[in-house]
Amino acid sequence: MRPGLSLRMSQHLALTPQLQQSIRLLQLSTLELSQEVEQMLDENPFLERANEEAPMEDYGLSQADAKVSLGDRVSESASDNHSDEGNTEPREEALTDVAESWEGDGSVDMQPDDSEWGGDAGQRKNNNDDDTADATELARSLGSLTDFLHRQALSLRLSEIDRAALRFLIESVNDDGYLEDPLAELAATLAPADDFDQIDELVHRFTVALGLLQSLEPVGVGARTLAECLQIQLRAQLKDEPHHPVATAALKICGQALELTAKRDFKKLALVCAEDENTIKAALLHIARLEPKPGRPFVQAERNIIVPDVLVSAVGRGPTPKFRVALNPDVMPKLRVHDIYANALRGSKGDSHAGLQQRLQEARWFIKNIQQRFDTILRVSTAIVERQKNFLTHGELAMRPLVLREIADELGMHESTISRVTTAKYMNTPQGTFELKYFFGSGLGTDSGSAASSTAVRALIKQFVAAENAAKPLSDNQISEMLKEQGIDCARRTVAKYREALRIAPANLRKTI
Repeated sequence: MRPGLSLRMSQHLALTPQLQQSIRLLQLSTLELSQEVEQMLDENPFLERANEEAPMEDYGLSQADAKVSLGDRVSESASDNHSDEGNTEPREEALTDVAESWEGDGSVDMQPDDSEWGGDAGQRKNNNDDDTADATELARSLGSLTDFLHRQALSLRLSEIDRAALRFLIESVNDDGYLEDPLAELAATLAPADDFDQIDELVHRFTVALGLLQSLEPVGVGARTLAECLQIQLRAQLKDEPHHPVATAALKICGQALELTAKRDFKKLALVCAEDENTIKAALLHIARLEPKPGRPFVQAERNIIVPDVLVSAVGRGPTPKFRVALNPDVMPKLRVHDIYANALRGSKGDSHAGLQQRLQEARWFIKNIQQRFDTILRVSTAIVERQKNFLTHGELAMRPLVLREIADELGMHESTISRVTTAKYMNTPQGTFELKYFFGSGLGTDSGSAASSTAVRALIKQFVAAENAAKPLSDNQISEMLKEQGIDCARRTVAKYREALRIAPANLRKTI
């Protein structure tokens, strides 16, 4: 085969650094975007916030507060995404067309068409902001679980070694209040692997410290299993009432396999615990009132607070209200290029200023990409609201089937772009706050030839279970037949999958005591 030269033409997509940054910013959540903005403000001197009240000397400084953990582990004191290369929508433009300041704003009004839905559909209420604020203040006042346990440990009169062992166990407790790692494994992390005497000594010290840990508040902290957590709480109750028959029976039940408790096998529990069935039923009710996660009150409430990216509000009254879609101004960073630095650099020339020119260009592209990110989120959210306007009016039962391709085809975008936009982005609606992905779902066939959304089917299953006879709960097959009566073709296995997704127990476990 003789060597030769040939000329071939082909097309390929080149991802420039600006385009890569635009794609990366698009898939970031609100918290991640805030961190990215703070990092860019810290690194790029040409970028500043557009807040008039902010002092000039503060521009470019990170606003994040450094948080330091309270307390070192005893072990120290004792021993001393890749980018998707698919078609994406962000486009590169000349720097002369790039806006150097942007505060972000946008809204769209639309009119729903819900003539096929009645006015008696159930409405979902928004969460009360006052309740959220109270939960946040409570979490802040309590502090973390480890801090609370350390404060209690200070009141105990212990030797230096026992105090270090207790401190080590406190630092090993998880957020739920459980000690997940066995004592032998914890001891092995502090001693050489071949020094069995030291490991045995540490296990003995940890065993003593474990008893002290389990005596602290909240009751049940330091347990290794759920059964042990419940037993600790029941023993604490029996100290006050030693002859409480229900608590005594509950303690016996917790000593047995929890599978019997989960199945509510009253006869077998009565047999193995030597109690009558009525006492067993009362004991199970007593166990249900215990706290399975002692560390629950100490979990930071801020972790569960969701800041929506898009706000949807009803405009006007009546059976067919209009909806206004707008970006949340609280999550949109207000950035601009530092005018003084940019003007000073504009009149200078030479190779020494090439690096500064590059940083100025990075600041401009960063502002442009953030603007493009929120504009894309607004466009996608508007298209979603246009299709799910009946859901906003009537609730889950009015949800329509929707896939990513429908939005992508309407907006002229790629499905991967829609997937990035709808991930970790939230929308506040009259029905509550939901992730954008919540509005997408597959469809099930109906007798009329149309499709019913899987979300609407799950809502129907929830309604059926809520209205069932507690003594004779509905089986998956019965629910499937009831859905067929509604004109929805849903197999029994699909009902079981949706029921498990809703965290609804099977029929044999839903029987009331």
